[in-house]
Amino acid sequence: MDQTTILTTEILDAFEDGIYVMNQDLVVEYMNSVMIAEFGDGIGKKCHQLLNQSAEKCEWCRSDEVFEGETLRREVYVPLVDKTYYLIEIPIKKKDGRMSKLSIYRDVTEIKRREQMLHATREDFRNLFEHIATGVFISSKEGKFLNVNKALLDMLGYESKEEFLNIDLPRDLYVRPEDRTRFKEMMERDGRVIDYEVQFKRRDGSTIPVLLTAHARYDVQGNIVGYEGLNVDLTQRKLMEKELKEAYDFMNKIVQSSPNSITATDMKGNILIWNQAAEKILGYRASEVIGKMNIVKIYPEGLARKVMQMLRSEEYGGIGRLNSFPMVYVRHDGEVVEGNLSAAIIFDSRGKEIASVGSFVDLRDRLKMERALRDTQEQLLQSEKLAAMGRLTSQIAHELNNPLYGIMNTLELLKTEIAPDNKRRKILEMALSETVRLSDLLRKMLSFSKPDQEERQPVDINSVIDEILLLHEKQLRENDINIESSFTEELGLVIASKNQLRQVFLNMVANARDAMPDGGTLTVATEGDGAAVTVKISDTGIGIREENLGKIFDSFFTTKGEVKGVGLGLSVCYGFIKEHGGDIEVNSQEGVGTTFTITLPIHDPKASKEDQNG
Repeated sequence: MDQTTILTTEILDAFEDGIYVMNQDLVVEYMNSVMIAEFGDGIGKKCHQLLNQSAEKCEWCRSDEVFEGETLRREVYVPLVDKTYYLIEIPIKKKDGRMSKLSIYRDVTEIKRREQMLHATREDFRNLFEHIATGVFISSKEGKFLNVNKALLDMLGYESKEEFLNIDLPRDLYVRPEDRTRFKEMMERDGRVIDYEVQFKRRDGSTIPVLLTAHARYDVQGNIVGYEGLNVDLTQRKLMEKELKEAYDFMNKIVQSSPNSITATDMKGNILIWNQAAEKILGYRASEVIGKMNIVKIYPEGLARKVMQMLRSEEYGGIGRLNSFPMVYVRHDGEVVEGNLSAAIIFDSRGKEIASVGSFVDLRDRLKMERALRDTQEQLLQSEKLAAMGRLTSQIAHELNNPLYGIMNTLELLKTEIAPDNKRRKILEMALSETVRLSDLLRKMLSFSKPDQEERQPVDINSVIDEILLLHEKQLRENDINIESSFTEELGLVIASKNQLRQVFLNMVANARDAMPDGGTLTVATEGDGAAVTVKISDTGIGIREENLGKIFDSFFTTKGEVKGVGLGLSVCYGFIKEHGGDIEVNSQEGVGTTFTITLPIHDPKASKEDQNG
């Protein structure tokens, strides 16, 4: 390696961006240290094998254009590492005439997340105060309104909302269609338009000057799918005081009708706002607290000061904001109320703190449900142990039955060789009687190990899974686990024991949670083909070793420590699904995640009725 190459490598390694070079065969020839740390050493591999662990080209690949000499700049999302990068691709011509491609991957995931949070924060306050007397809209990129408020209909002279939603914006709304074109260009470039003055057509043909403010709406991939914003009639500025009064009244109605407790205090803690939900949840009437009580009285000792310290810190949502904090309040009657508090400091135009506002969500019912869930899980573990003991009992009973019947037959034969009045005959009959009693005991043990099953009935799989995810939601989010669900509608019903299905899905979700100790994503999807329902439960956890895949449904087999269980959960789940005429399959890759696929036959009411008539 010559001195120039060594120097170039050291320079590229000093970059904070991931950099790699590949040839026209898409084979990676060089990776800097950042790229190796992000994706692993992939020198000698195909580009798509490195970035996507795929045999096919990445869907964002535009290598052909680069090899033709074009430099490309764009953002790409890489599912393998769940990150968004600003990608720069530069063509490089070698001495032998062949082309290579230099790719620079700059991680912009955190930047984009912060931009989105900042954007949402800025818009929240504006939406709250400007929705009332201002024309609000949601529109598509193609030029159709998707939804509007009544103020916009009145402003433009329309009585029918349906009629208004069918108009073509460039032709029927804009006096100058080029204004719409410029509006879209600014949206594509900046993602927002502020105070853009245009002329709109009213239904009667007259024109009206409008101040247009809007921002872009994005899909999950970051593509603009439409716009939302507001239109201010510039001729109505003389009515601003009336509009502000209406906006205040509307805000007050929102605050008062909120199902969550909303309170506001000055910076000394004196209560200024106390909505109806606060009255119900905390037990104090607004007339008893507004201007008469300090918020410290309903906090546990010292907690009010701690909340203000968190609000002034950057660690809990940024300075002036507290996104979510577990809180305990003391009601007027002394009862303790558990829930989550979100709060914010209100600043004046000079940045001075003037008040604080808090929203408290009463979680007593939910916490009660979660505790019940934990109890259910403990009961499930006990039932798994009992089920395993039942199977063990059944096996022992079967093993003892054969030699026991041999003993009984032998004793019967011996009876024929001893006279009835012989004393030995009585001893023989006594032994035979005890053997028969032992056989009866084994029969009862077999009966006990196979109890009657719960009566089965038509069950909606989506409903059962949705119920389980609702119970687990908070617990999963506390473990930094995101839930993604996709339920196919009108799957059809399955004939099943609802309790047994609950046990199956509870166990699956619990296993997925344990497999992601550092957080991840739990994906649950249902689909059907008319004959069967398929449920896929996937995690992004530690995965299962290949040598263990064939053992996971065996009784007492577990990869967890003793504190996690005895290795019966999946065995019991497998038994339940098989008893219902279904099947479970598992696919897993160590370090990537695991997917369980459960298939159950769909109930055909027509076929059942024919069977009964037949």
